[in-house]
Amino acid sequence: MSTPSNNAVVLLSGGLDSATALAMAVERGFNCYVLSFDYGQRSQTELLAAKKITRDLDVKEHRVVRLHLEDFGGSALTDNSIDVPDHEEEGIPATYVPARNTVFMSLALAWAEVLHAQHIFIGVNAVDYSGYPDCRPEYIAAFEQMANLATKTGVEGERLTIETPLIDLTKAEIIREGVRLGVNYGLTVSCYQADDDGRACGVCDSCRLRAKGFEDAGVADPTRYITA
Repeated sequence: MSTPSNNAVVLLSGGLDSATALAMAVERGFNCYVLSFDYGQRSQTELLAAKKITRDLDVKEHRVVRLHLEDFGGSALTDNSIDVPDHEEEGIPATYVPARNTVFMSLALAWAEVLHAQHIFIGVNAVDYSGYPDCRPEYIAAFEQMANLATKTGVEGERLTIETPLIDLTKAEIIREGVRLGVNYGLTVSCYQADDDGRACGVCDSCRLRAKGFEDAGVADPTRYITA
């Protein structure tokens, strides 16, 4: 068995939650290898935000992997024929991307195995969130079990942990923690349909949760809106 490293793979979308999770991983002293995805999503500005965030924090490497989930569609984020809802929906919303976190974490797992990284950070949240099934604690636990069964490093004793430091926090608590860590939320983009300048629509589910989080945290909202 190889000597375990202090490496961690961190998933970063460019949004508020993932930026906070990255800052928390950095504070814990991990060598952070950051992974973002260009998966055919409606807005590309979050990837530009991710690049700015990694320049603002101490990371070892940042990779952007191109996927083509738009070839499958089935989500308002990857299929332009499906409108992004401007109101709260019952059940799983149209912005859910089929199996997205499973795809992302599988690729993070592959990189983690190469790096001998025993930690994968993902900024999922199961309190103030859109109700996606792949953000729930039971999903994370199941993926972690699978990861340790399915990899050479797992079988040889380098147990992998899926780190979800935000999963039980409210959006306001996440923001307060990020402020403590010095996260520049003005760099982040959370909107599902931000324009080419990174300005948010202000009406999608992600925008509503983000705005309420800043309000509840008592922190000035740095988000730039299209209507501003």
